[in-house]
Amino acid sequence: MVGAGAFGRNHLRVYRALEADGVRLAACIDPSEAARSAIAADYGIPVFASVADLLAAGLPIAAASVCTPTIFHAAAATALMAAGIDVLIEKPIAGTLEEADAILAAAKLHDRVVQIGHLERFNPAVTAAVPLLNRPMFFESHRLSIFTPRSLDVDVVLDLMIHDLDVVLTMAASPVREVRAVGLPVLSQKTDIANVRVEFESGAVANFTASRISTERVRKLRFFQPHQYLSLDFARQDLLMIDVTAAASLTPAQMQALFAGGAGITASETHSNEEVEAHLAQLRAAKEGVAADSPIAADLAARSGLAAAAAHPSAGLSLRKVPTDPGEPLRLEIESFLEAVRTRTTPRVSAENGRAALALALEINAAIASHAERAGL
Repeated sequence: MVGAGAFGRNHLRVYRALEADGVRLAACIDPSEAARSAIAADYGIPVFASVADLLAAGLPIAAASVCTPTIFHAAAATALMAAGIDVLIEKPIAGTLEEADAILAAAKLHDRVVQIGHLERFNPAVTAAVPLLNRPMFFESHRLSIFTPRSLDVDVVLDLMIHDLDVVLTMAASPVREVRAVGLPVLSQKTDIANVRVEFESGAVANFTASRISTERVRKLRFFQPHQYLSLDFARQDLLMIDVTAAASLTPAQMQALFAGGAGITASETHSNEEVEAHLAQLRAAKEGVAADSPIAADLAARSGLAAAAAHPSAGLSLRKVPTDPGEPLRLEIESFLEAVRTRTTPRVSAENGRAALALALEINAAIASHAERAGL
């Protein structure tokens, strides 16, 4: 473990819990003497003041988590990789693209596994949503947090919003075309609240709002794709999906063709969803020789994919909660990293993914600075 701050201690906790699965927590690095003393007492492991001190001790280290402040990521990660150690680097990958490129170059030179700690990629709600992707065209993200003095070495875009940038970049699967952004420092010297609009080459659009001065905690992502709307709650690990039913998506002319031989609907008529679905039930019932208001008729309508509108308060819409497998995202992230180390495979969140999220975050910060200059802020 490199860095024993608030989040580094979470990594320590998970690694210690994984010792039953063939992992050995070997050592910790932190420049603070107080932190080293606390870790030595709590975990009974060797502690070092620097990466150089660790490497000089000659311990058999296979992998490391880098949880230092962002400005030290590149120096720590490249030194570890040069010594043959695979690394999990907390987000963001680095503070600049030059540092990110140095990490990528070191990984290639030393043939090391590098995973970036974009935690939300391992959120069960995201895992459940990925197989359902079907050309999403609009994203709406809100990530709000109560102010804490943690992570003030970076702005809210690199601190909070970057989680959502990484998820949306993965889901949109398209290059960025345009970025518009506004942000303001409020309680710190860096941007504390930001609103961003990103347009992709595919035509998809994403709106992001992030704040670390909110009075409440919100972590939600909503996105729309053809005939479908999905809502993710990262904190609750919930995924809700609303589908447009077959009845709502068919025109009267299409319905007439579907039930050829029936009477009543013509292409020039307009009907409410309730009227159309009731009429379809009657047509289907007539073709089957049963009374239109019988339970059998209702069952026939349901089996045809055109259930009565009363099944949902919004006619033509079907809402369901998508099953998810609950789990701690950090543990899932570390388990995924260790599996990549064991199998020498590309991690789910690669160094290239981390660089892409950083590049977009820095472009957003440039847009915020440009807006502030135009507005005289």
